[in-house]
Amino acid sequence: MPQTQLRVTLIDMSDNALALIYAACRQCYSAKSAAAIFAAGKDDPRTMEEFVAKVVASGHESPLEHVKFTFAIEGVSRALTHQLVRHRMASYSQQSQRYVKADDFDYIIPPSIEQDPAMKKEYIAVMETVQDGYNSLVGKFEKQGKKGEAVSQDARFVLPQGAATKIVVTMNCRELIHFFKERCCSRAQWEIRALANEILAICRKKLPGVFSGSGEKCKGLQYCPEGNMFSCGKYPLKEEVFSSCKK
Repeated sequence: MPQTQLRVTLIDMSDNALALIYAACRQCYSAKSAAAIFAAGKDDPRTMEEFVAKVVASGHESPLEHVKFTFAIEGVSRALTHQLVRHRMASYSQQSQRYVKADDFDYIIPPSIEQDPAMKKEYIAVMETVQDGYNSLVGKFEKQGKKGEAVSQDARFVLPQGAATKIVVTMNCRELIHFFKERCCSRAQWEIRALANEILAICRKKLPGVFSGSGEKCKGLQYCPEGNMFSCGKYPLKEEVFSSCKK
């Protein structure tokens, strides 16, 4: 039952993503059809990228919904995926604890526990106790003649939120930008923030015209909307900005 680490793999994205967004953007301002704009392909990638970047910066984000990214994510906890699926404009396929036995489950150790030897030892001991309890329940169910999912569907109830899982996530570019705004923030929980930053790095590399300015919401707002108690201090508070505008 080893500790595991975050791993994000881009397994698919829309073909001709930049050209597709460009055609969708141009359609809003052109008498030509998007099909003709896309097929013509007269504009070089740099021109398309600059145009798309300007459109994104202006806040015109609907054309971004036509391009999607699909990621295979592993080495994350159930605690993380409970947060992740709250982003509803997305598609998810998660490893089942009903059909996949957890007879030697991996787990995530929070950094705050990892850096404290005594706490880490206690945490691992708890995980091992849970593992023993799970295996014991599985054994008893099997003695009753139960097999497969009939065994694990109830035994899984003892598994912790720290148990590792795997999930496939598909989001369009517009939802990814929203995801980054919320989850790259220093106020976000450490694990999902690490995931968001990992995905953002991939997206920036693949579509810089769309994602070069993406990140935590304060980056675009140029102020912190979280309030004095929660601000990291990177940007002035919302109240400070608005009060100075009134003067």
